[in-house]
Amino acid sequence: MSAASPEAPVELTIVMPCLNEAETLETCIRKAFDFLNRHGVAGEIVVGDNGSTDGSQSIAHRLGARVVHIPTRGYGAALYGATLAARGRYVIMGDSDDSYDFSNLMPFLEKLRAGYDLVMGNRFRGGIQPGAMPWKNRYIGNPVLTGIGRLLFRCPAGDFHCGLRGYSMAAFKRMELRTTGMEFASEMVIKATLLGLRIAEVPTTLSPDGRSRPPHLRPWRDGWRHLRFMLLYSPRWLFLYPGLFLMLVGLGVGTWLLPGPQRLAGVVLDVHTLLYAALAVLIGFQCLTFALLAKVFAINEGLLPEDPRLTRLFQYITLEIGLIIGSLLVVGGLAGSIAAVVSWNEAAYGPLDASRTLRMVIPSVLCLMLGCETILASLFLSILGLRIRRMAPAITTTGLPEHEAA
Repeated sequence: MSAASPEAPVELTIVMPCLNEAETLETCIRKAFDFLNRHGVAGEIVVGDNGSTDGSQSIAHRLGARVVHIPTRGYGAALYGATLAARGRYVIMGDSDDSYDFSNLMPFLEKLRAGYDLVMGNRFRGGIQPGAMPWKNRYIGNPVLTGIGRLLFRCPAGDFHCGLRGYSMAAFKRMELRTTGMEFASEMVIKATLLGLRIAEVPTTLSPDGRSRPPHLRPWRDGWRHLRFMLLYSPRWLFLYPGLFLMLVGLGVGTWLLPGPQRLAGVVLDVHTLLYAALAVLIGFQCLTFALLAKVFAINEGLLPEDPRLTRLFQYITLEIGLIIGSLLVVGGLAGSIAAVVSWNEAAYGPLDASRTLRMVIPSVLCLMLGCETILASLFLSILGLRIRRMAPAITTTGLPEHEAA
């Protein structure tokens, strides 16, 4: 076993997350060192330990790997902390359960040397050995989640959740990853795509892991977490497009029914359908508002990169414009409500023609609600738009890599 000395420049850091992996960790570390030695790569191995109680840390120390203790539990937390401690220009991460072949990392390193920011492994192209992946993951979970990821974010990766991947430290810093659980894998691919980083893909293999205990992965639970994360990262598909659809349908049906009852396929549609059309407009508007609020919040929190289109939009749509539009809608709603009361007065406050009166009341109430929501959303957006300076406390570090101490 050999590793780069603390003073020597390191080209590659191989990162392994670890939580009670004593059965397989030694095999993974030996394979990784074998790769570094055979190819003459100046490298190191960093194990991100998540609180192992089976002696995994001693195994790693004995074999010459560096161990970084990560107090925050989670797959993402372990990888993030270990990467922060890396001294290499490039990082290749992989699970320490002996399911990935650490002795064959050259395709990843060659792509990184060629200038790619993120290099994804593709197990479906490289080969999945019998028993290495449950059928529900192989034929349902991974293809479905990868397809959704490619649709929502136009990502070129064909195996969205492969745990063997490489990235440059410069790209890692730009991505500013935040999640601590299994969503870390999805966040990395999504962030790299949204930032316009160069992404490549290489075939890799997947073998049955060498552990006697069940894996940490829970297919249905973790699959849902990945799906939920991707949807939350894409306000357009979660809120914007459904909202636009509901508003267009609601406005179209409402405009059609506003003059009077209409017959469709032998069925008479009246004010009851008009009420549901108004509801569709209201829900659609709420979806559009949530899309905007979610986008601004995600950008402010560093979850999504800055969007030039949104910046240009806010040059024209300001708090004052929102308040004016909301106030006009409220005034319109009040005017319609007053007209409805006047109509009732003409009937001496007696029984009314429901079909005629509701055609005045429903649009008026809709305008009142839309106006109030516009005012409130404008105020909240102005709060989100405030730039608050966060003062970080002074940190004293010793013996840490330069990029970790910074």
